Amino acid sequence: MRPPYLLLDVDGVLIPFPDAKGASPATHTRHDVVPTGRDPDAPVTIWLNPNHGTLLMQVIRTGLVTPVWCTSWRQDATTLIGPLLGLPPLPYVDLPRPQITTSHPNGYLWKRDHVDTWLGDAPAIWIDDDFTSLDHTWATERTSRGQATALVQPDPHLGLLAEHLVEVLAWAVRLPVTQAGAASVTGGAEAA
Repeated sequence: MRPPYLLLDVDGVLIPFPDAKGASPATHTRHDVVPTGRDPDAPVTIWLNPNHGTLLMQVIRTGLVTPVWCTSWRQDATTLIGPLLGLPPLPYVDLPRPQITTSHPNGYLWKRDHVDTWLGDAPAIWIDDDFTSLDHTWATERTSRGQATALVQPDPHLGLLAEHLVEVLAWAVRLPVTQAGAASVTGGAEAA
């Protein structure tokens, strides 16, 4: 029986956006990484909080959720971001690379339709900094259909905080055992 999914975004969650002065939180450490397909002579600078790995591992070890990357970093989250945080390899939602100029081309987060298909009937809690009110409505509607869904939305300039993970665990323990241990899911989720 698989626990509900914990969908994890990276940008704005684990890698906060700079504040108005261009600064990242003092808790974060600089890393230069080379994403897939990028010229090794042109790495990308990212800022990660080394404590996030410990906090996420505490959540993972509870067995209450099944962590999955849900980010435009795709597999690079598993091969680049996770190791810098001391995380084991995690599956990821293989999101498309849409040609969009906004993250909300239809008024809601561009990832949502892909995630909805990937999840099928599986319960999930999703941490992302970029939800709109339409995404929150989607989560409420999924939940009302018996597909428990919750959204956690960190401030993109602060990123993930311990209280967000407390919220994840509090949500997971409230699920009925049949949902928290859903064995049969449809779509891409069963392969994760």
